[in-house]
Amino acid sequence: MAEHLDDKELLLQFKDEATREAAFTRIIKKYQEKLYWHIRRMVVEHEDANDVLQNMFIKVWKSLENFREDSQLYTWLYRIATNESLTFLQQQKKRSSISIDDEESPLTNKIKSDDHFDANKLEWKLQLAIQKLPEKQRAVFNLRYYEEMPYEEMSRVLETSEGALKASYHHAVKKIEEYILNG
Repeated sequence: MAEHLDDKELLLQFKDEATREAAFTRIIKKYQEKLYWHIRRMVVEHEDANDVLQNMFIKVWKSLENFREDSQLYTWLYRIATNESLTFLQQQKKRSSISIDDEESPLTNKIKSDDHFDANKLEWKLQLAIQKLPEKQRAVFNLRYYEEMPYEEMSRVLETSEGALKASYHHAVKKIEEYILNG
């Protein structure tokens, strides 16, 4: 039952040169899908999500042996995934040099150009509303709404106070409600 090792055991194996690669492969298998969907909700496109996920795992490989275990492995991985997603979005924004006031962002256009897009469906309106949020607010909303992550854990992932996260989530929900009702 080597596939069902807990994180502490995986980290111990990673620190051993002889089992490092196998342990890292198990960590990837254990968290890849959850991290992919977390990233995908932020960057929207499948190819972009895969690129960000790959970059994230490269960073993890390079810094995992220095992981101090102050937080859970899962929390640490989410922090890296969130930061990589935000960095990707910032780079994309610079490349397309759009103004923040633009009504149609590249991410909004990607959603609308999806073959399955139907503007009348609530799920699509929700996705469009989420894309209108500032990146950090979008990260907070996604972690809370989709991942059902407790504020305490989000605080460690995003390195922000619980109070600020609660306020950010509240503002995000208000903006989304307004967009869905009036958009």
